Amino acid sequence: MSYFRSLCGLYLMCSSDHVTFSNSETNRMTMSVTTAVSGIVLIVLSISVAHSWREWEVTFTTTEICAIKGSTVVMHCTYTYPPRINSINTTVQNSFWFIYVPNVEPVDLRIDSKYAGRVWYHCGTNDCTLRITDLRESDSAVYRLKLITNQPGGTYTGSPGVSLSVTGVKVQTIHTTQCLTYWCNKLEMQCHSSCLPHHSSYIWYKNGHMTSTESLYSGYLYSGDSISCAIKPHETFPSPSVCGYYQYCNRVNYTERRICAFKGSSVNISCTYYHTDPVVSKFWFRPDRSYWLGTHFLLWDPSKDSQHADRFQLLEREKGRSTLRISDLRKTDSAEYRFKFTTQSFQWGNISPGTTLTVTDPDIQVQVVWSSTGPQLICQSSCFPSGHSSFVWYKNEEEILGESSSLYTKYADGPDSYSCAYEGHRSNPVYAPKVPSVMRTAPGDIIKGSLVSLTCSSEANPLPKYSWYRKAQILVSKEKQLFFQSIQPSDSGEYYCTAENVLGRRISEFIFINVKYGPNTSVVLMTPSGMIVEGDSVNLTCSSDANPAAKHTWYKGNQTLLASPVSIYHFTAISSEDSGNYSCKSENQYGQITSNSRFIDVKCTRKAAVTGTITAVFLAITLVMVFLCIRKYKWFTQQSKDGEKPSSEEQVNMDPVYDTPSAVAEGEPSGHQDDLHYSTIHFSQNQADALYSNIGPGQLYGHKDEEASEAEYTAVKCDNSSRAQGTRCQGNGGDTFTLYSTVKRS
Repeated sequence: MSYFRSLCGLYLMCSSDHVTFSNSETNRMTMSVTTAVSGIVLIVLSISVAHSWREWEVTFTTTEICAIKGSTVVMHCTYTYPPRINSINTTVQNSFWFIYVPNVEPVDLRIDSKYAGRVWYHCGTNDCTLRITDLRESDSAVYRLKLITNQPGGTYTGSPGVSLSVTGVKVQTIHTTQCLTYWCNKLEMQCHSSCLPHHSSYIWYKNGHMTSTESLYSGYLYSGDSISCAIKPHETFPSPSVCGYYQYCNRVNYTERRICAFKGSSVNISCTYYHTDPVVSKFWFRPDRSYWLGTHFLLWDPSKDSQHADRFQLLEREKGRSTLRISDLRKTDSAEYRFKFTTQSFQWGNISPGTTLTVTDPDIQVQVVWSSTGPQLICQSSCFPSGHSSFVWYKNEEEILGESSSLYTKYADGPDSYSCAYEGHRSNPVYAPKVPSVMRTAPGDIIKGSLVSLTCSSEANPLPKYSWYRKAQILVSKEKQLFFQSIQPSDSGEYYCTAENVLGRRISEFIFINVKYGPNTSVVLMTPSGMIVEGDSVNLTCSSDANPAAKHTWYKGNQTLLASPVSIYHFTAISSEDSGNYSCKSENQYGQITSNSRFIDVKCTRKAAVTGTITAVFLAITLVMVFLCIRKYKWFTQQSKDGEKPSSEEQVNMDPVYDTPSAVAEGEPSGHQDDLHYSTIHFSQNQADALYSNIGPGQLYGHKDEEASEAEYTAVKCDNSSRAQGTRCQGNGGDTFTLYSTVKRS
């Protein structure tokens, strides 16, 4: 990044003539300027030179200026600075011009009472201009610019600055020769100023009459004659008149060459005059209203004009001093005023410049400037009348006693308002910003993609600077208006703005941006997401992105199931009949969208089959137990009838129980009977009703045929614990009974 220094040169604004100069830096650029009678203004242009954007630098358009006393000078500079330091964006918070004095803290020129009403700033983003009017020789100094930024310790002073030299014009005598007669000198003179440009044009005045335009004056001056000179285009600032012979002569010296006054006010225009003979007449006149009548030049004397006599007064308060007082000033009174007097043998000319009056509308204002101790208030105007009239200060509309300077000396508190007055003309008050208000364009709902702007407004003087923030102090703009060209849902959130001037800072209330939009997605989600079997609890969720939240309609195929603001469709116990394609429609007032179909396949096995198997096994075991207990009970009953008691260790044989009772019923021979398997159930004395099976080959009871079928039998033992627990078994602790079941072999 680079910056540019302007083309360097200068031109002077003068009364009615054109002036042309060239300068080596401007590539011999020629400039011609015509100005009004207000005086000289020195303007500086600049030359472009690239520099690094990383540098702190102030570039002055010229480093040396020489100006004529009473004229106006304009100084200009540009500056650059690093845009970002330590992750902080750099901003220039203030800038001001000051007079450089080694080891002295810089002071804003506007605070210096010597410059009251004569200093004016105009500072942009990267440049600043200083204008000083009614230059005085005491204004000669080095002027620099100071930058104040938001960076820690971020102040920078431009150097070397601008060296201003203010000087007047004077007549210098080169050679004097006394005339052959008395009361006369022959003189050679030059018009001198240290600020004279090369090839200047001159004007010489003798007794108020223009007499020569040569660079040097050579002529005879008699007793009473005076001479002065001016340099074009500085005619309004001529040298003081000097006597050509001896020290007494006729001459006029004006107190001020330029006066600015407010419309409706009063002004005094004064001069001192010297005469060698008694004065016959004297008056003030306006050259622009005088005219030639035949061979005579008629001067307009306002004091003798019936239309103006009540506003124009000629005052003679002391000898040799004349004052023209003009009351109830009007803009038409703006003009040059000259003084003329005559004696019996002498008449002062009407050509030499007088005093220029400018009448403007009142523009009193309080300017707030930065200082190291806080904001300072200055009563200013582009046109302060001459004199030493006092100022009046007001705080919250009440007059502040003891404050009569153009600079308010007390501390300015932001919540209060301040104003000043000068000769009855009062400024508008200055105050810190009020709480900002926020206005939004296009009231109503904010629709996605629409144009939305937020405007921050606050009452303040000076005018405030605005900034926009999103919640959590995220800076989004440094403008009065915040624009969303095509607002998006991501822009939703809370925003606020700040208004700030040199007297304070205020924060607005939060404004919530809620971007509305129709559904742009719609998806059917299923929970659980795996295989679904009959009896499962299943949720279908219609997932959509919309603001406000969408309402949902559920479909199975082409059949409408449910319309509800709730996004979930619930199956408490899903069945195979619920299998099919499901979809949902999401809609709000801004649009609608239908999801793709999702197929649900409900399986009819797994859990039901397992549950049936477990139940069947449990029932089978239960039936076997019941059956065994019944058989046991019958056996003990039979033994009780027979009076027999088996020993604790002997096996008890019981009638076989056949799995194939049809074989026995038909009287099938024993040799051809199916093999029999017996089960033994034993109830242990030491264990609680243990039930177990011993399965092995055995002989069928009552058959001794070797070819008899093998049998599996079951032995049941009962112990005391079993009896204690209510088991219906007979015999001593280890009683055993045998149940036979016949299993037919294939």
